[in-house]
Amino acid sequence: MPHPLPRTTVLFAGLLLAGSALASPCADPGQWYEPAAERTLNTQEVLDALDGAEFILLGERHDDAAHHRWQLHTLAALQGRGELAAIGFEMFPRSKQAPLEDWRAGKLTREAFLEASEWQRVWGYDAGLYMPLFDFVRTHRVPAQALNVDRATVRAVREQGFDALDEAERESVSKPAEASDGYRDRLQRVFRHHPGAEDDDTAVDRFIEAQTFWDRAMAESMAAAYEQHGGAVVGIVGRGHAEYGDGIAHQLQDLGYERVRILLPLDHTAECPDAGQADFLFALEPERRGTEPPRLGIAMGHEDSKVTIVDVMADTPAEEAGLAAGDRILKAAETKIEHPSDLQRIVGRQAPGTWLPIRIERGGDELEKVARFPAE
Repeated sequence: MPHPLPRTTVLFAGLLLAGSALASPCADPGQWYEPAAERTLNTQEVLDALDGAEFILLGERHDDAAHHRWQLHTLAALQGRGELAAIGFEMFPRSKQAPLEDWRAGKLTREAFLEASEWQRVWGYDAGLYMPLFDFVRTHRVPAQALNVDRATVRAVREQGFDALDEAERESVSKPAEASDGYRDRLQRVFRHHPGAEDDDTAVDRFIEAQTFWDRAMAESMAAAYEQHGGAVVGIVGRGHAEYGDGIAHQLQDLGYERVRILLPLDHTAECPDAGQADFLFALEPERRGTEPPRLGIAMGHEDSKVTIVDVMADTPAEEAGLAAGDRILKAAETKIEHPSDLQRIVGRQAPGTWLPIRIERGGDELEKVARFPAE
């Protein structure tokens, strides 16, 4: 199946699974939809269409449990057909390949695995959403590949530019292919959406360069897994890295791989997707979001009883509060923070619609920020 051409859409904001009760004109829950042909399919037909794929990208919204369940079921179907050679995870940088291997081999408990992989620092989303996927790897002993690079590496590309970094500083990632016009348009809109974004062309170009570098790093990791294991490699990645044939797929094609397929979840109440958004989409019922635990939306580092923000996720209470990478968290709700778990416990107690005062240190100054958690 030829890969669809890129189209314009909003990137990385994610598909919010909450909408009207109207039935989708595309597909009912449990059905697959092929945008290029404007038709529904069953699972067997989709699996048949994936025969011969070198890479299959399963896009997700990171905090949506329904998306992860769909990913798990799709992995199981591929495994049952003997068509799953390896699974790549955006959630782990290359530096965490060893604990991922130890987990797969049964050498680590869940707690030891999350600690060794520094889950809270490098990813920060609820580990419970991902554990069924990791359990699948362990149960079936499926080869697992850490796809990502460290956040600091992506940040260095954004701040200094790819050409200013030596091979070690960019973790040996090769120069990425240029972004398509459609991808540039989407990334520009994402950039403008970020609070405090500089309004100049250089800052925009650096942001786009960092995103294509990020895509390239994951594409190279998937290619390495393919060359090692010799069969279809499935990528568990954010939908922004997958949809419209941009991101990882574009970089894989630049590396010489053509048989890339993109699968995404689809809110069954949503409008029909553009023809180029994905090869196939699976219709899901909207998730009941009120049962999800509260999430601040930061990744944290910890050293000598000092808790520092490593990264802030987009469209989260942390971003809206103005928290930033490099901030040291001193207090939350008037409670001293000396370990990431201190803040996790406080956030976990927040009811929908409440405000959480957070005291930080930034550049030698102490500042008060307020995180507002959305109402149900």
